[in-house]
Amino acid sequence: MTKRTKGKADAEILPEYDFSGGTRGKHARQYQRGHAVKIHKTDGTTVIQHFKLEEGAVVLAPDVREYFSDADSVNQALRTLIGLIPQKRRRTTGK
Repeated sequence: MTKRTKGKADAEILPEYDFSGGTRGKHARQYQRGHAVKIHKTDGTTVIQHFKLEEGAVVLAPDVREYFSDADSVNQALRTLIGLIPQKRRRTTGK
């Protein structure tokens, strides 16, 4: 464990699981592009399932998720920001 104060999540992690050498977000970019999971069944067969984020899905950073817990709160904040963008600029950046 690190020197930081133990929180609720830390209290739930067993001591034999040491993530101190891990890299946060190491596979995040690949996950966003899509990923496959191999499932080895007891009968000896292997099934591969493919996962991809839905069109328009965005993964929020943990510090942002503290403030925006659901899609409605994120969309409301972004609509507020859109309202602050000058009209001229809004028309030129649209797809």
